Amino acid sequence: MRIAFIADPLAGFKPYKDSTYAMMVEASRRGHDLAFAEQRELSLVGGRAVGSFAPLVVTDSSGKSPDWYRTGAATTEALAEFDAVLMRKDPPFDMEYVYTTYLLEHAVRDGARVFNDPRAIRDHNEKFAIAEFSRYTAPMIVTRDPVLLREFVAEHGEAVFKLLDGMGGTSIFRASRGDPNLSVIIETMNRFGDQTVMAQRYLPAIVDGDKRVLLIGGRVVPYCLARIPKAGEARGNLAAGGTGVARPLTERDREIAEALAPVLAARGLLLVGLDVIGDSITELNVTSPTCFQEIREQSGFDVGALFIDALEQAVSR
Repeated sequence: MRIAFIADPLAGFKPYKDSTYAMMVEASRRGHDLAFAEQRELSLVGGRAVGSFAPLVVTDSSGKSPDWYRTGAATTEALAEFDAVLMRKDPPFDMEYVYTTYLLEHAVRDGARVFNDPRAIRDHNEKFAIAEFSRYTAPMIVTRDPVLLREFVAEHGEAVFKLLDGMGGTSIFRASRGDPNLSVIIETMNRFGDQTVMAQRYLPAIVDGDKRVLLIGGRVVPYCLARIPKAGEARGNLAAGGTGVARPLTERDREIAEALAPVLAARGLLLVGLDVIGDSITELNVTSPTCFQEIREQSGFDVGALFIDALEQAVSR
């Protein structure tokens, strides 16, 4: 296969923890030809979705060297000329990201096989999308209304406020009933009623980790990465200083994952990262889910191999 990767600059990859790198390593090991472009190098020209793609060779598969790749001269190619296009650009999910999904959707109409499906990415906001699966969530509210946010905190005692376009644990506040700063937190988050906020009941189980559960091609990876908050933190995100510990899925983790996996796969989401705290799903990650490397390193389960298996099967259908 010829596989095109759309991602952030290669020079910024941290191979020891980068899931896109793990995909590239496994695809290369199987003899697939790789190409690479950044988001800014995609265009719509003459009615076709094209990109400036450079051939990519993985020169080090150990995950230890910063000099792990070699690229050749870039040429302009239509996305439909590749067997698979992997959209692995990290958030923020801003308007440029949305515009890119429009372009990728046009490529799909041209015959390109894009993973994850660009319309599905756009339709599944990583915070809001869990509302569809309320059986598996803690109480939550999505609103601009400061009165409703205050009432939610009063009802549940403690809540976590999130922005719908946040990433990596940024702009997350833990709010408590009676907190003298509650009004300031709400004003900061919702910008005096101009910005939508999600509030979720605070889950004390966060001390045991915010678990990343991976779904690949409708299958459930049997290990998760529990991201343990550092002392004094309410966020387990690795980007916020959390520590990742690979663990087998609990019975509840598997119940949630097996319920959602076939539904999301049928929508064109080849790879999904569920965030689970205790018994509740808190986010549904579809842009560029991570944790492949940490799970493989600690458990021995090769997530990259499972992903390329699923990709090969999807392309062959």
